[in-house]
Amino acid sequence: MLITPLKPPTIEEVKKLGTTDIAIMTALSFSFRAKLRQYVQIDPYTVSDPFEGDDFEYSVMVDEEFPARIIAMNVRINNLPSEIPWKDILDGRLAMIQLSKSDALQLKSELMPKDTYNFYAYRRSGKIAGYVMFAFQICGHK
Repeated sequence: MLITPLKPPTIEEVKKLGTTDIAIMTALSFSFRAKLRQYVQIDPYTVSDPFEGDDFEYSVMVDEEFPARIIAMNVRINNLPSEIPWKDILDGRLAMIQLSKSDALQLKSELMPKDTYNFYAYRRSGKIAGYVMFAFQICGHK
């Protein structure tokens, strides 16, 4: 998996995001989703947030110019081959930053007003390979 040396955004940085930042995040997340769809099938409905158990790897896709702008959160199922060409999907503008489970949960809680059902499952060859939450789902932040 392609991981950048950038540091994950802090809750304080995310709290400082303005309306312009959220608009940029939204536009970038629509573009990210379109590119991701070239390699996976994204389910049309959301599922429970994947924070139960230890079977997942967490990462965020951020605007490389301003990493506090979170474009999407990706939750990949461990022990599944990652055949997704993240470098092509990120396309030079975005970066992927790996997170701990607790950091991912804190960022998700800050950005998403709902307690659960924020993630779309995505599939490779019919099997769920992971879950993704997009910035265009954000209605604001705390």
